[in-house]
Amino acid sequence: MSLKKHATPALRLTTLKALSVMGLITACGIAAAQDSTAQRRPEVLYNNIRLPEQWPPRYDDPKFVGYRTPPYLVNPPDVININTGRQLFVDDFLIANTTLNRVFHAAEKLDQNPVFFPETDYEKESLGSSEPGHKDVTYLGHGGVFYDFDDRLFKMFYTAGWRGGLAMATSTNLVDWKRPDLGLVDQNIILPGGWLNAGGDNAIWLDSQTENPDEKFKMVTDRGTHLADRRDHTLHFSRDGRIWSHGLPAHRADDYCSFFYNPFRDVWVFSLKKQGRGRARWYLESEEFMKGTNWDDAVFWVNADTLDKPDPDIGNFAQLYSLNAVAYESVILGEFYVHLGPTNRVANEGRFPKITELKLGFSRDGFHWHRPDRRPFIAATRKEGDWDRGYLHGTMGVCLVMGDELWFPYCGYSGQASDGFRGMYTGASIGMAKLRRDGFASMEAGKKAGHLVTRPVTFDGKYLFVNVDCPEGELRAEILDERGKVIKPFSMKHCKPTRVNKTLHQIEWTGGEDLSSIAGKPVQFRFQLSNGKLYSFWVSPDKSGASYGYLGAGGPGYDGVIDNKGINAY
Repeated sequence: MSLKKHATPALRLTTLKALSVMGLITACGIAAAQDSTAQRRPEVLYNNIRLPEQWPPRYDDPKFVGYRTPPYLVNPPDVININTGRQLFVDDFLIANTTLNRVFHAAEKLDQNPVFFPETDYEKESLGSSEPGHKDVTYLGHGGVFYDFDDRLFKMFYTAGWRGGLAMATSTNLVDWKRPDLGLVDQNIILPGGWLNAGGDNAIWLDSQTENPDEKFKMVTDRGTHLADRRDHTLHFSRDGRIWSHGLPAHRADDYCSFFYNPFRDVWVFSLKKQGRGRARWYLESEEFMKGTNWDDAVFWVNADTLDKPDPDIGNFAQLYSLNAVAYESVILGEFYVHLGPTNRVANEGRFPKITELKLGFSRDGFHWHRPDRRPFIAATRKEGDWDRGYLHGTMGVCLVMGDELWFPYCGYSGQASDGFRGMYTGASIGMAKLRRDGFASMEAGKKAGHLVTRPVTFDGKYLFVNVDCPEGELRAEILDERGKVIKPFSMKHCKPTRVNKTLHQIEWTGGEDLSSIAGKPVQFRFQLSNGKLYSFWVSPDKSGASYGYLGAGGPGYDGVIDNKGINAY
């Protein structure tokens, strides 16, 4: 599988020190050529989903409060291509019929949390902030946490102090973090607080697949200039995350906008905050990041709906505060920041953080979201004195792969500084939450064996792998042809029983060396499970079990964000 290409012409890089001294950091006035949202779009996606003629879809009512079922779940493809990535059971897209029970799982917070907290003067005193009443802040908003495959380090971009400077920290394990001396403003500060009134709202992406090294890092920043309740934003790039290009101005939106790369369609998607049912998100895509500046062309995307229940103790209706996303294996994983209240006025007067929590959504076409579990994936504790009492945020990149686990960086607010000062935006630290790899949803059976039959699928690989937990039970599989007949020798009888708890395990049959004889043909898999949990399956061309799917924000053991290593990366 080849990596995607999205190199763009380089803009002149300049040093921050020189510009800050001379007062020359200004938004570039050159207008970028704009993409039409309807031209040259693929008709059929990697999984055989057929896109509608109008793309992206237009929904006229941004105050719509109902739930829209993704069209690919209503009318799935006749045959699903499963060559890309592990196949997750987060919805019924892959399932023809089953007697197994689907169970969704929340992330588990690390005992060591918080792993990163205010220590420097910038972080403790909010130097450069226009709101000095808030203290002790290390803020993912949105920032970004990615694995840098070149430097073999995790890199975290965050805001040092409320409305403070953009800063970087590095780690080898996501728990122990260092503040490197970047030689710019002050130790690990990249851009000073108040940088053209940037306001601390920066969204940063580490683009490990670009062919242009000057554009390895990409950023959207909020310029903080207001007009009719909208704010100016600019787009930037950088070779090293330290020195950034002049910005291209985007059209206006509310604060707190973000973006992500959709590798399944090779487009950059901008997640823009505007008003719908309260706070909501608008959608814009561009084939080149630096050309995604015409935000006036954005279409209404998604908001919190009536399935996002209000907090009974607060009483405000739910709003969609932000939406980050990343490609994970064969789906787009969405991180929904759901705001439950109270209002800024109430929280400010009470000197406590408002409540936002992190929930998940899944998309197979990059636009429509399936959100079957509305419980918090990472919840605010709501307890005074806790570091993550409220106002939780995720980050750009969403999750990282650490062997058998997925790690989710998040930020929480206590509302209280180390010196006892209290405030709505006071006391922000950063922690980690973990989940089993592919562990968003499991298909489960008890002592009585159950089955799951997939829809017709095609593949080019040779070896069937599963992510399964059944050491006290058993998993077997067989393969059916288009008529529902068992293909010899891939029967349940000849399947070697699986009794393991592994996130990568090969299913084998006696008399069947590999699946080459049925590659390219529509087949169905029938799984039989007892006393266990099945998380995913995939067919790999390699004995290593490499899925050739996407790895979120990356992780050690790999040489890029596509899994071509399998067990060799564990």
